[in-house]
Amino acid sequence: MFKADLRNSAGEPTGAVRGVTAMLRRLLADYPDSPIAVIFDAKGKTFRDELFEDYKAQRPPMPDDLRSQVQPIHDIIKAMGLPLLVIDGVEADDVIGTFARQATEKGLDVVISTGDKDMAQLVNQHVTLVNTMTETTLDPDGVKEKFGLPPELIIDFLALMGDKVDNIPGVPGVGEKTALALIQSLGSIKDIYQDLEAVRSLDFRGAKKMPEKLAENKDMAELSYLLATIKCDVELDIDIEAIKNQEQDTQSLLTLFKQMEFRSWINELESVNSTTVVTAASTPVNDHTTREQDYHTILNEQQWQDWLKKLNEAKLFAFDTETTSLDYLEARIVGVSFAVKAGEAAYLPLNHDYPGAPDQLDFDAVMADLKPLLEDPTKLKVGQNLKYDRHVLLNHDINLQGIAHDTMLESYVLDSTATRHDMDSLAKKYLDRDTIHFEDIAGKGKKQLTFNQIGLEEAAPYAAEDADITLQLHETLWPRIQAIPSLVKVYSELEMPLLPVLNTLERNGVNIDIWMLQSQSDNMAHQIAELEKQAHESAGQTFNLGSPKQLQEILYEKQELPVKKKTPKGQPSTAEEVLQGLADDGYELPQIIMQYRGLSKLKSTYTDKLPLQVNKSSGRVHTSYHQAVTATGRLSSSDPNLQNIPIRSENGRRIREAFVASNGYTLLAADYSQIELRIMAHLSGDESLLKAFAAGEDIHRHTASEIFDIALEDVSSDQRRSAKAINFGLIYGMSAHGLSKQLGIERHQAADYMQTYFDRYPGVRQYMDNTREQAKEQGYVETIFGRRLYLPEINSSNGMRRQYAERTAINAPMQGSAADIIKRAMIAIHSWLSEADTGIRMIMQVHDELVFEVPLEQLDMAKDTIEKFMMGAAELKVPLEVGIGVGDNWEQAH
Repeated sequence: MFKADLRNSAGEPTGAVRGVTAMLRRLLADYPDSPIAVIFDAKGKTFRDELFEDYKAQRPPMPDDLRSQVQPIHDIIKAMGLPLLVIDGVEADDVIGTFARQATEKGLDVVISTGDKDMAQLVNQHVTLVNTMTETTLDPDGVKEKFGLPPELIIDFLALMGDKVDNIPGVPGVGEKTALALIQSLGSIKDIYQDLEAVRSLDFRGAKKMPEKLAENKDMAELSYLLATIKCDVELDIDIEAIKNQEQDTQSLLTLFKQMEFRSWINELESVNSTTVVTAASTPVNDHTTREQDYHTILNEQQWQDWLKKLNEAKLFAFDTETTSLDYLEARIVGVSFAVKAGEAAYLPLNHDYPGAPDQLDFDAVMADLKPLLEDPTKLKVGQNLKYDRHVLLNHDINLQGIAHDTMLESYVLDSTATRHDMDSLAKKYLDRDTIHFEDIAGKGKKQLTFNQIGLEEAAPYAAEDADITLQLHETLWPRIQAIPSLVKVYSELEMPLLPVLNTLERNGVNIDIWMLQSQSDNMAHQIAELEKQAHESAGQTFNLGSPKQLQEILYEKQELPVKKKTPKGQPSTAEEVLQGLADDGYELPQIIMQYRGLSKLKSTYTDKLPLQVNKSSGRVHTSYHQAVTATGRLSSSDPNLQNIPIRSENGRRIREAFVASNGYTLLAADYSQIELRIMAHLSGDESLLKAFAAGEDIHRHTASEIFDIALEDVSSDQRRSAKAINFGLIYGMSAHGLSKQLGIERHQAADYMQTYFDRYPGVRQYMDNTREQAKEQGYVETIFGRRLYLPEINSSNGMRRQYAERTAINAPMQGSAADIIKRAMIAIHSWLSEADTGIRMIMQVHDELVFEVPLEQLDMAKDTIEKFMMGAAELKVPLEVGIGVGDNWEQAH
């Protein structure tokens, strides 16, 4: 790993010391504001040696030259002021794993500096691996790229193939390629052992005899899984948030460097300007002072008038607000920032009220100056997520006009999957710029300051940078979009016009009946109590249904239910998927537990929480719609998530009953019928599908008639249900195995159904084949309207990732086109409602459905007009069909 043959003039080895020190110096430079803990293995045995006495038995003893360098490394780490941890009884990996879990649970981002492949199992949205020697990082996507598997399957991979270095046995005869083929095709070790016969049909050498090998060595596979699993619950005397770097002991460090004869580092420490030299040499990612930038803080009237003139004369300027809250209805302006050219920006503070804050310009006077500028549609503005800023300005009676560009939407349209679309991520990807993060200046957690409490010396550069980076991003992204005419149309005709539509939709909000929800909560509480009583009766004792340990004992020790999966500690799992499997197998207690958990989640997420989300000013619930989250163009929502309100269970439907019309209004729900199947018919041009839709036939009944070779009138409800599963399953890339599980039939029978489907609808198969080939050639697929979805894995040598990309290639044009169509409908309807004095309010968008609050006297007109706009949102080879429902509440209307 390091050049261990390096020596000083006394002949002492120094290579490992130099390598570790260089790595730590690099980390300190790259993460100057972050605490860094250095963790070493302790001497002696660990719990893994108790599990398997040959664990690491084949690892040769540490060479003398390396052993002699351990103490100097420890001494240098301490002199650098870094915490050094050595925990008896566990390996360093387990301590790191425990910190990683702590960080994930607390929502903290951590980096693990390592070259050890075992650590890939710890990677998630908060945990990243970095290898300073190869300058590579591994996030969840990086793990998939490198290993061909997601982080959650790395343990299974290591357990099957074993590890010669650590003497983890693995399964005899299973090497890296075989392990990869097994997991990519069948899933986890649990999944593999549940369907060993499926192994014979896989395409690798020795597959036909592999089921016997796996069966014979199941105990070894399970042991290897335990040995390969990094322990994430080590009892530590220190919490991750308590890790702090101490002041560097420069004199001790200098003595150690002289002993090792590290001349360049000695010169740095002895230099009067050592800090400047180190900073310049290493270019730390959070160093914001060395950039070429001309940022101003506007504190007097003359400065403001000068900038106001610049803004009025600019062809385009970037604009951003700093506010008191992320809640768009509650937020008030603290200050505003502007940029007219790259590298030049200004921050205008208006409401910083911390003790000692300097005098700021009069708020009302500045707002009066800004109103005509910001409401002028000819004064073009660019921003990052301007929907939020538009809300904030409306709170101050300013109706933002002239929104020419939004960098979040530019990035999203250019490539929805290339990166997250927040400004910090975009700056890093497209400008290679590390921005000042809000937490850098405001702190974290409960002690985090609001923007009005932050000192101007920190607030001003942060705010000015926001405007500057936004302008630079636009200058980078817009030419790339312009080079692709179809994307210009998606951006300028769909996403940008939708911004004010969503703005209005969010402000309209929806009326809910909090008393009904509270009654439902009470009713659910009684049901939950009854389920708890049933669970105790089924178990033959009282116990805490939320305790995995107690549940383990009852299910697996007392009731002796089959163990379907084990935890990393080797205990029988009580995870939801495991209990659902046991419930599906007919076991009573797991069935009760699943009902209990589902009802508890419904209560806590909706009936308890929705009343708390009612805005005090409007008396309504206001969700947030997100344009730049899903890969395909669909909208998502949060706080509350309207897309996930359940409709299949009785309790779920009752929640929709609490979404009610205001007095004098009714709710109207307009829903596209089977829109993705209609898009499939359009894209594939399949004659049978086109004829069925043109004739207004029930497409699922028609498919059942074709597959089961019976007359339409003879199709049973079960046959129609099966045909529906096939219709939707195939456009989502479902395999015969998946279809067999969903329908509860044998795999060969599911495969026969699929074959018959393609025989009856040959145009669909041709479309799928053509789409796969086209995606492989150009690397992306498109919706009907030209939205692109890039598929970087479409030509991957990794079969699992390639197949996923192929499934996505087939489905994305349908799902994306459906998203585009409802967006076109929303834009058209919003334009009509803005111009006509109807009193109709568009209040929700959920999947393929729009919900309106309609004055009773306008109902007939609303039905006809809304249906007309939605049906006219696209011209397909088959008619769009819109179902209209009306009611006092959402459930009635739906």
